[in-house]
Amino acid sequence: MTIEKIINGFLQFRREVLPSLSPLFSKLAHEQRPTVLLVACADSRLVPNRLISVNPGEVFEVRSVGNFVSPSGAHGVSSGDVSEAAAIEYAVGVLGVRDILILGHSSCGAMAALLNPGDPKLTPNLTEWLAHGRPALYREGELTFDQQLSAADRLSQTNVLVQLDHVATYPLVRDATESGQLSLHGAWLDVGSGDLHLLDRDAGKYRNLDEAEAERWLAAGPRSSRLPPG
Repeated sequence: MTIEKIINGFLQFRREVLPSLSPLFSKLAHEQRPTVLLVACADSRLVPNRLISVNPGEVFEVRSVGNFVSPSGAHGVSSGDVSEAAAIEYAVGVLGVRDILILGHSSCGAMAALLNPGDPKLTPNLTEWLAHGRPALYREGELTFDQQLSAADRLSQTNVLVQLDHVATYPLVRDATESGQLSLHGAWLDVGSGDLHLLDRDAGKYRNLDEAEAERWLAAGPRSSRLPPG
């Protein structure tokens, strides 16, 4: 990707896409009303808007290395990146999103770095940031995995659990979930196949989101992260 690619890509968007979206952009110029906060990895292979087929204004998005969220410390203040914490507070407290989705993925570089740490002198900030994913190294027993998954991919799936727990430490999130106004969800994308797997926390495993699985999930109700027995 070069700046030339960005310029040409925008010109293509302006010619072929923008005319049909002009009414939407005119409306969005005055307000946004997203219903979902999506926390996804910064990996360039993830393009959430394409993956879930959403328009501008529908999803409030946070991208970070490893889809990590630093947990809340004392008095509801982030123990790490306050930018992420600010996004969570804004999404839940101001925009009133109804769902938070943590999205992990296969072949994640952050997981590889957790399993095989590099020289902290070369990447001191990355080394510090990886601490927010390190608990996943000790929690693999909580999930049942596809036996074909690599160690890094198993860790990536477990990491979604960890980050859901981190999000839940924020007072606004805790209050909204306890009142039934907010639901927390986890998902994992297999980049190679394009398959999306939803976390069924009660069953301790991920379920491939095909048509049948989608029907089961939706049957559980929009405010529920629990699935019927499968």
